[in-house]
Amino acid sequence: MLEVCACQAITVDAEVLTGFLASLLVKLLLEKGHSVNMTVWDHVNEKKISPLLALKSLGNLKLSRADLTDEASLNDPIAGGDTVFHVATPINFASEDPEIHMIKPAIEGVINVTNACAKLDTVKCVILTSSAAAITINQFDGKGLVMDEENWSDAEFLTSKKPPTWGNFLNLLSAYPVSKILAEKTARKFARENNIDLITIIPSLIAGPSLTPDIPPSISLATSLITGNESLINQLKGMQILSGSISLTHVEDVCRAHVFIAEKKSASGRYICCAVNSSFCELAKFLNERFSMYEIPTDFGEFPSEAKLIISSVKIIKEGFSFKYGIEEIYDQSVVYLKANDLLQN
Repeated sequence: MLEVCACQAITVDAEVLTGFLASLLVKLLLEKGHSVNMTVWDHVNEKKISPLLALKSLGNLKLSRADLTDEASLNDPIAGGDTVFHVATPINFASEDPEIHMIKPAIEGVINVTNACAKLDTVKCVILTSSAAAITINQFDGKGLVMDEENWSDAEFLTSKKPPTWGNFLNLLSAYPVSKILAEKTARKFARENNIDLITIIPSLIAGPSLTPDIPPSISLATSLITGNESLINQLKGMQILSGSISLTHVEDVCRAHVFIAEKKSASGRYICCAVNSSFCELAKFLNERFSMYEIPTDFGEFPSEAKLIISSVKIIKEGFSFKYGIEEIYDQSVVYLKANDLLQN
């Protein structure tokens, strides 16, 4: 049995705590008999933590208030645990200065978590949730590229190409991968220097149902062609422009991958978790055919119809992991979730 601390960051903005990935991860850990101490930022907000409180019936779950920008607040929650999950990261696409609101807090968060772990003899492993955005963005030309755990996105390219202000959606999208690249590299460097066993899970865009009261941004983005949200559709296009593909994974598979790696003593290094590789245009065509009741566009003029790369999950599959959900299940369950939250008709 693992004694787990799940460290969760603030997502979306300074007031909203979604916990999309963390809440389901905690659920799966409890169902497998592991004890969990989960850190939350706004521990007195009953609406936001109600899904977590409901999980207490599944097993030994403790909620502790912590702020990832305050290392001292992490000491007690981490003490006694042998595995620490650093799950989320600050996301604020409304920010006028993402270096302050996204990049610096992400780096500070991993420094504080890993530093707190280094002080404790009990912690055997830190599992950091990164993002495919940390591996896919580069200046490679051509198509048919295969990206694996050896690849890194080009942070220098992303930062040098941004204009004086980050104030448009494409450049705000650029800030997110920079935050993930620098946070992961910082964590890896610190782990090497302090003899910490650090493992990174690298998921693609995550969709599927959420346990949280707020709609997670990744679900909104992944389903934007269905809901018709033009701003998010443009962000999805921007994702392909930057990353070279639209690649997806069901949230349960991402959480299962975290638990699988935590329980596997031989696990090491980075693990990509990607179930579906597609492109913006291919995704639109699939959704138009599967959900014909919605007016999903398929004609995007000269926008690139094919992805230039795929993200390979061969490493984790060779370890023995298998994905439960494909693109059909990902979107079928996401649509049911949107309907349940009155975001879709029919």
